[in-house]
Amino acid sequence: MTTAVSVRGLRMAYGANEVLRGVDLDIEQGEIFTLLGPNGAGKTTTVEVLEGFRDRSAGEVQVLGADPRRAGDAWRARIGVVLQSWQDHRRWGTRELVAHTAAFYDNARDPDELLGLVGLSDQAGQRVGLLSGGQRRRLDVALGIVGRPELLFLDEPTTGFDPEARAGFHRLVRRLAAEEDMTVLLTTHDLAEAEKLAHRTAILVEGRVAFCGTPAELAHSVRTRSQVRWLEDGRERVLTTPDPSEAAWDLHRRFDGPVPGLEVRRPSLEETYLELIGRAA
Repeated sequence: MTTAVSVRGLRMAYGANEVLRGVDLDIEQGEIFTLLGPNGAGKTTTVEVLEGFRDRSAGEVQVLGADPRRAGDAWRARIGVVLQSWQDHRRWGTRELVAHTAAFYDNARDPDELLGLVGLSDQAGQRVGLLSGGQRRRLDVALGIVGRPELLFLDEPTTGFDPEARAGFHRLVRRLAAEEDMTVLLTTHDLAEAEKLAHRTAILVEGRVAFCGTPAELAHSVRTRSQVRWLEDGRERVLTTPDPSEAAWDLHRRFDGPVPGLEVRRPSLEETYLELIGRAA
């Protein structure tokens, strides 16, 4: 696979305060990659360096084959950015704003096709100020991808969404990655969101990458214990173990067949994340 983002030894200091302390990352083309971490871990600083909005103190950074601090307008046209907060254009029409933004790109998407892609065709003539929160976030994505970017940055994209709006947004992001071969870097505090969307996740703790991999790899690396439950002698029994497969096999042999009420509860990403953060602290 082609590497979209490569980071080695990234450091960032504000005076004596070292925010990033040697971050290493690789993000592959077409991947949905999430960046997690507690407040102050360095997520925003890392993303701002990758976007070219902030210079770094040290380290090597390549984004779409270029160093962001030296890349020009042609490189910037290849990335899309959806910030957590936006400049409000309440009086603009939805299609009007998309068409206006498209005029800045040489190979922009057709505004009507784009509104259809993000599910805003029915709101094309509606003023931006009258859109719901979910619709406004879809418009932000439309503005972020109108120039056909190869890499899309999403900063806390579903903050304040209701469950239906969040599910719709997740479908949109998965579709962009699958059908458009677009790389997506998502920062979020929503662990369930990361578990549903991400191919891989990196967790920053105190300016360092504490983990990078799939949710399953995270659970395995931390060895968070799973619960195996079954019924025996009319009572529910519970076994906490780091190896639920072996425990289930032992039960199967002991019962010489199906195990009554057998249930394996593996740790959620949230539980594994909290244990990892606790260890790092």
